[in-house]
Amino acid sequence: MKDFIYYNDLYDCYKELLTKKQKEYFEDYYFSNLSLGEIADNYNVSRNAVHKQLQITINKLKEYEGKLNIYKNKKEIESILEETDINKIKNRLEKLI
Repeated sequence: MKDFIYYNDLYDCYKELLTKKQKEYFEDYYFSNLSLGEIADNYNVSRNAVHKQLQITINKLKEYEGKLNIYKNKKEIESILEETDINKIKNRLEKLI
């Protein structure tokens, strides 16, 4: 479940960097909760092709995050916004930038 949420969060950050087919398969699997077989039937491809494309998509999302850190920085900013001590906020923002 933890991975499921993480992949969805990464998708929100990086979906515009994916191909149309990668977005379709990802959304069908993670958002619409379709099985690999159902997705394969919908697109007239093999179940293995869908599985492979989902793995490629997950790897791309992880790669993008590894290079750009948008998700990590977003989470840090959300955490900073919960802080009440102005000095701690300042220090954390300085580290972030």
